[in-house]
Amino acid sequence: QGQLVESGGGLVQAGGSLRLSCAASIGIFSGNSMGWYRQPPGKQRELVAFITAGGNTNYANFVAGRFTISKDNAKSTVSLQMNSLKPEDTAVYYCAADRGSRFVSPDYWGQGTQVTVSS
Repeated sequence: QGQLVESGGGLVQAGGSLRLSCAASIGIFSGNSMGWYRQPPGKQRELVAFITAGGNTNYANFVAGRFTISKDNAKSTVSLQMNSLKPEDTAVYYCAADRGSRFVSPDYWGQGTQVTVSS
């Protein structure tokens, strides 16, 4: 079975930064799109950003240039650098992998990592 393991969540003040990382087993990482969803308290899960196997990146509108997704093919990791964080960014962030290029229905999920942004 494949595995996705997130790290890097925590508590930060508004305006601060956090970097989330996700380590993927090679069977999941190779050839798949990788990305991040989040679920704010009391809300539905929403797409944050993803990167295709070819390296193309896509972001949700609410990211507005504040987040950057990247991957390290040699280490089978994907990262999300989050800057200028806002209280509304508070959520559980999930790493995910999708065999498709549109990242609409991921096939694999991590356990999630909590990000809390205080005002």
